[in-house]
Amino acid sequence: MGFALFGTIFILSSLFLKSTLGQQQEQQQSMANTDEFFISHFFEKMGINSSSSSHVYNLSSSVCSWESVFCDAKQENVIGLIAPNLGLTGPIPDNTIGKLKKLQHLDLSTNQITDFPSDFWSLVSIKTLNLSNNKFSINLPSNIGNFGLLERLDLSFNNFSGSLPDSFTSLASLQVVNLNRNQFDSIIPLGITSCHSLISIDLSCNSFHGSLPHGFDTAFPKLKSLNLAGNGIKGRGSDFSKMVSITYLNISNNLFKGSVVEIFQGPLEVVDLSSNQFEGHISKVNFSSTFDWSHLVHLDLSDNQISGQFFSDLNQTHNLKHLNLANNRFSKQTFILHIHELHGLEYLNLSKTNLIGRIADGITMLTRLKTLDLSNNHLAGKLPVLSFKTLQNLDLSNNNLTGDIPMSLLQKLPWMERFNFSYNNLTLCDSEFSLETLRSAFIGCSNSCPIAANPTLFKRKTHRHRGLELALALAITLVCLLVALLLCAFGCRRKTRMWDVKQESCNEEHTISGPFSFKTDSTTWVADVKVASLVPVVIFEKPLLNFTFSDLLSATSNFDRDTLLAEGRFGPVYRGFLAGGVHVAIKVLVHGSTMTDHEAATELEHLGRIKHPNLVPLMGYCLAGEQRIAIYDYMENGNLHNLLYDLPLGVQVTEDWSTDTWEEEANENGIQNVGSEVLLITWQFRHKIALGTARALAFLHHGCSPPIIHRDVKASSVYLDYNLEPRLSDFGLAKIFGNSVDDETTRGCPGYAPPDDTITPKSDVYGFGVILLELITGKKPVGDEYPDDDNSKAPNLVSWVRGLVRMNRGSRAIDPKIRTTGDEGQMVEGLKIGYLCTADLPAKRPSMQQVVGLLKDIEPLRASEEI
Repeated sequence: MGFALFGTIFILSSLFLKSTLGQQQEQQQSMANTDEFFISHFFEKMGINSSSSSHVYNLSSSVCSWESVFCDAKQENVIGLIAPNLGLTGPIPDNTIGKLKKLQHLDLSTNQITDFPSDFWSLVSIKTLNLSNNKFSINLPSNIGNFGLLERLDLSFNNFSGSLPDSFTSLASLQVVNLNRNQFDSIIPLGITSCHSLISIDLSCNSFHGSLPHGFDTAFPKLKSLNLAGNGIKGRGSDFSKMVSITYLNISNNLFKGSVVEIFQGPLEVVDLSSNQFEGHISKVNFSSTFDWSHLVHLDLSDNQISGQFFSDLNQTHNLKHLNLANNRFSKQTFILHIHELHGLEYLNLSKTNLIGRIADGITMLTRLKTLDLSNNHLAGKLPVLSFKTLQNLDLSNNNLTGDIPMSLLQKLPWMERFNFSYNNLTLCDSEFSLETLRSAFIGCSNSCPIAANPTLFKRKTHRHRGLELALALAITLVCLLVALLLCAFGCRRKTRMWDVKQESCNEEHTISGPFSFKTDSTTWVADVKVASLVPVVIFEKPLLNFTFSDLLSATSNFDRDTLLAEGRFGPVYRGFLAGGVHVAIKVLVHGSTMTDHEAATELEHLGRIKHPNLVPLMGYCLAGEQRIAIYDYMENGNLHNLLYDLPLGVQVTEDWSTDTWEEEANENGIQNVGSEVLLITWQFRHKIALGTARALAFLHHGCSPPIIHRDVKASSVYLDYNLEPRLSDFGLAKIFGNSVDDETTRGCPGYAPPDDTITPKSDVYGFGVILLELITGKKPVGDEYPDDDNSKAPNLVSWVRGLVRMNRGSRAIDPKIRTTGDEGQMVEGLKIGYLCTADLPAKRPSMQQVVGLLKDIEPLRASEEI
């Protein structure tokens, strides 16, 4: 009986086990055909796992709850996969995304994807497809025609080549297509004219050539934006005459000819026809009955062959902000402005437009003007008073202007990004400018007063009392030297006595009382605190350490000038050692802040939580009266500005957190400290600095919530740590100074600030672009030599490089120190990236995420990879 019962139980258990295993197999089989399986399989194959990227997806929860996944109302099918910037690498695997039959929206931008799977083209429900900023280096497959419901297609910033497939004719629902920054090298196919629903077309920065397809101007009745810039397309103005709905037209840097008259139709707001071969009288545009000038916001007709006179037509441009008519064949005309109609103008470039007579006095009423370029004309007479606050770029060079440069304008110049008065008959009566500035912006001038700015008129007059002057100067020098020696002796004695007192009473606790006043080389700042030992210092990583303001006094010898590293835009920076031998850089924000102590502490706490391998970490802070003191890790290898231009590490021209010199010894990480200035002669190391800085900015813009705008991106803000890794400093400090974007302390540094003068992430992109150009050319943003074949000289680095890149002569700008240390083609591509970053219009600049991708595309091989 017992054996029979046991046998029955065994049989039932076996049957139950088989049933359970069968159910599990059925579940696994059914699981293998679900969207959850396809997507998790996709992430795993592309190098992302759930344990390290739980914020992307979590296998313990439903697929529809994952951050990157969007499902339909029934939570059954995936309709959207939004996964940009996740480090996805390689080709998309088969049997993953291609199996998502209901997928409508796919965004895999800013990754490193290289190819499509064979089943990708079965996504017949797809409506939006964004694969921008990846590493596709193939011809675009004709299977793209399978996507009959596709509305938005973005393949920009890749390396697609060849021609656009004729299957584009099947994309009848397409509304937006962006193929910017690829290598397409064919004619624009006729098939695209079948996409009648297109609202926006961007084919810029490719190698499209030939003429536009027949019927191009009538094929898109809804078209609002057309960008064909930077190709080799031929045509005439009449090719756009029937585009009556278009508001944005950019066909710059192509081979278009003929009259500009027929282009001006419909409600155009942005027109860029620069760097073509257009001709004809611009005044005839006004005769067109279908064009309303009042819509126009941006007009660029520069570098063409347009003739006639233009001032008579500007009285209708009520909303114009950007006007560039430079380098055309206009007939001679007097400089006249209808100021009441141009009150919103921010950018005005009339260089090489054959202007004569005086500069219109009414120009002083353009109170929003940021850029004014009247160079290379025939203007004469005295300068008007150009003292309005917004002006950042001024070029009056190569004219016949006379008289004094107004003092109000001279006082404004140090705050401007660039200026040039060279080759006029102006007199300069100011000795505050550096020798570099005099050589670049006042060619032929010296510190003498008055002196002609025209070098042909420069002659030093012999003073009849020269000997008396020399004797007097020598006497004054001796007196000053004697006084300095007395003060030095007194100071040394005083320091000795102070040290003696400290030694005698080192075991006693003293109450150090304030307020405390400290002198730098150029200013004095005050920490208005009563008792130094009662003002706390917050150290983020070690909150239990009871540091106070008195510890900062000890670490810096009472903020002695001997510990002063630099005097930056935000205030002085001191070097110090806190208890335990912690080496720090102490930055005093001396300009004050509109923030309360609580608001400032909250903001500094927030900045302290921001960590990235390419950011200088904020260790802590102290609120000393009205001064906010930021404490950073000390950067042993100084800043990029000093290293690039071979300045000694102790020079305080710009912020430099190092006064040490390198010694040849191996550190604990095995890196041979041969000197960062030595490594800077290689392309590989300069690329490493550029990529690290770009990653830091991309993190601030795209990885922080809310995004952080640096506002002061420049070479002296990039440091090298002990391991020679680039680190960006001063992020977030501009905000602490207050909420006013007009505050001078929150604006970018001259040479790095964009011409639009706006505070957006794109202003940081511009500053980074300048740094990239510095790294590749080895030249300063302003005040350097920028030679050209025709003996002309560009006013700054950006103008010089952009001019060479436009003429495909970028290789001439490469720093000779690095030319033979790497692939010259990569360096030229780097200049092109800098060209994109320094575009005048913010909308034309890439995001920092895109910049990172572009720099990675030209990353040089490491020594271990070179076989």
